[in-house]
Amino acid sequence: MGNKRKLQQPVGAAAASAPTGSSDKKVKDSHFEFSTEKWLLRERPDSTKQYRLWLWAVTTVAFIVRFYRIWYPKEVVFDEVHFGKFASYYLERTFFFDVHPPFAKMLIAFIGFLSGYDGSFKFDEIGYSYVQNPAPFLQYRCFNALLGTLTVPIMFNTLKELNFKAVTCAFGGLLVAIDNAHVTETRLILLDAFLLFSVALSIYTYVRFYKVQLTAPLSLKWYLWLYATGLSLSFVISTKYVGMMTYATIGSAVAVNLWQLLDIRAGLTIRQFASHFVKRLNGLIFAPFLVYLFWFWVHFTILAKSGPGDNFMSGEFQETLGDSPLAKESKQVNYYDIITLRHRDTSALLHSHLARYPQRYEDGRISSQGQQVTGYFYEDANNEWEILPVKELPSKEGQPVLLNEAFRLRHVSTNSYLLTHDVASPFYPTNEEVITVPEEAANGDDYKQTLFQFQGLNKRDAGAIVKTKGTFFRIFHVDTAVALWTHNDVLLPDWGFNQQEVNGNKKVTEPANNWFVDTIVNLDDERKIYVPKEVRKVPFFTKWAELQRLMFEHNNKLSSEHPFASEPYSWPGSLNGVSFWTKDTERKQIFFIGNIIGWWLQVISLALYVGIVVTDLLTRQRAYFALGKITREKLYGPLLYFFVGWVWHYFPFYLMGRQKFLHHYLPAHLLASMFTAALWEIVFSDCKSLDPEKDEEAPGAKYESSPEIQTKILYTFFGMMALAIGWFFWYFSPFVYGDVTLTPEQVSNRKWLNMELNFAK
Repeated sequence: MGNKRKLQQPVGAAAASAPTGSSDKKVKDSHFEFSTEKWLLRERPDSTKQYRLWLWAVTTVAFIVRFYRIWYPKEVVFDEVHFGKFASYYLERTFFFDVHPPFAKMLIAFIGFLSGYDGSFKFDEIGYSYVQNPAPFLQYRCFNALLGTLTVPIMFNTLKELNFKAVTCAFGGLLVAIDNAHVTETRLILLDAFLLFSVALSIYTYVRFYKVQLTAPLSLKWYLWLYATGLSLSFVISTKYVGMMTYATIGSAVAVNLWQLLDIRAGLTIRQFASHFVKRLNGLIFAPFLVYLFWFWVHFTILAKSGPGDNFMSGEFQETLGDSPLAKESKQVNYYDIITLRHRDTSALLHSHLARYPQRYEDGRISSQGQQVTGYFYEDANNEWEILPVKELPSKEGQPVLLNEAFRLRHVSTNSYLLTHDVASPFYPTNEEVITVPEEAANGDDYKQTLFQFQGLNKRDAGAIVKTKGTFFRIFHVDTAVALWTHNDVLLPDWGFNQQEVNGNKKVTEPANNWFVDTIVNLDDERKIYVPKEVRKVPFFTKWAELQRLMFEHNNKLSSEHPFASEPYSWPGSLNGVSFWTKDTERKQIFFIGNIIGWWLQVISLALYVGIVVTDLLTRQRAYFALGKITREKLYGPLLYFFVGWVWHYFPFYLMGRQKFLHHYLPAHLLASMFTAALWEIVFSDCKSLDPEKDEEAPGAKYESSPEIQTKILYTFFGMMALAIGWFFWYFSPFVYGDVTLTPEQVSNRKWLNMELNFAK
């Protein structure tokens, strides 16, 4: 945030060199005589009342748009799959693996803990119902929405501390407050709400530290703001590793400031300079790193039980984990076991009985009149199925069932085999009827139609051993490629004993198709015995180093293609978005996209700034001084601070080989929002030098008063842009909240730039 004038005192240098004792006043006087940023210490351009009024206005707007219908949809949306799941693992204390540091995830889990939640629901797939799977999703979302709301006043106060007008502060906050992307991202169970909050807090606390340095270096207040900046940076890096970009932003400002302090005209001895260097090193590097390590220590302490992340870690690491909560109940499923199968959504058990489907259904359609297969809620011998291998096994005992491996299911009490075929089901003409057939038919012409798989929910699950309670899968029919599904919205009539229909769903990957093995009826004595796992101790730094290495390795491996991945060159213009959630039956969707009007205003502002700086540097080489002192100090002070921050948060993504998405640009957008508001206040100010004939850099040049701001023009410009940005937010709000059904024509009208929207036809 310093400037580069040749002959004037470096920013804060005289103050930074202030010794104790009688010479303190002399140093402070020299600071006020030579400092080039006295405008930072002057009275603010607006009254306290005006700042308070604008602050409450923009914060209220941010609060309303984030909390509006935050309970909708009552389904898992986009990456709530991951971060809701991780919170559940924390609450169950079962170890999991993720490429992001633990702090923000633990905060979400803490909200669940305060809500009395036990973590039983794992948020497995987009579209899972929160009604059928109770979880504190509303508390989670509200926590993130609150963080998203608080980010706006932090931005406001950052601009305020840099002595910009109240309306400028408000406009900078408004660019985030009603940005479609920020609102969408901060009202869901994701990490970015805390990331953005921490980035904004880091930028703000460093500004406060910098201002204190101008008047009271090495004071208690100086230390407080130094360590507050370090703590804020630790929050960023403990949430996502892109926090290194925020470190680079603050680090750049600190490096410039230290270079100024090294200048002999700053009046510091080498010992004093070294003291300043070490204090910054402690406050901004060492202390935050200790905080960063602390969250990993908490992470390991909480996740003390075996869990889904075990396979990522070494055997030595896994030996530090105790048994998971399911260890006593979860048993390996072997071939020839007699099992019961339970539907994940409705908790119904797969059931069959001697009764058959009627020849004709109520709507006149004809059935196969096969033996009924239904969903049943109560314990019954008719819920029992024997799992039989298709291929020859080396032994009949102890052979585990693997995911994605073909088998057959024999209904024990009727000695018939589960079968699905291309006959319409009772309630769904497009879905297949599920029946059982006698042994003769199953081993004859119908053999292929009796082949099923327990299909894993993810590709990486293929080949895993199936266990009771903890392994979720689809019962996939090999011959016709459908998945068994049951539903409780309407029950079979009297001929089906008012039980649930089971059919073959052609939409295989729908989350409503998921089942699990509930019990093993003929469990042998050896598998009944539970032997607690022996836990060994491994030093913290050994575990941390292993996890750290694996996190970086797997993060770099996230390079597979994704339909909504995008390259950085498309981000500033918000050219591409991401589909977060769809509701096919109601033609509703949540689509992640920026406020295109606001984002393009930033692109124009960034380009304009580069043009102004280049022009200023070129004209001054020809001794033409078009800009006044304070105007240049703002251009090369706070404007450059925000611009460099934007650069650090944007351009490094070009060097990354991993998947990249539009939400990665949000920290850069946040900095560009403050930059944009500040730039236009300068543009609409009297920027001319008071003495264009005179070299302003010469000793004794007059320090001009603050440039007069063309208030009417500034208010008009901000007002017009606020209306346009507000209109865009309203027009695209159906994609933020997902609560409105649009016609295909209405969807097509909103397909701006490269947006790939659903239901446009």
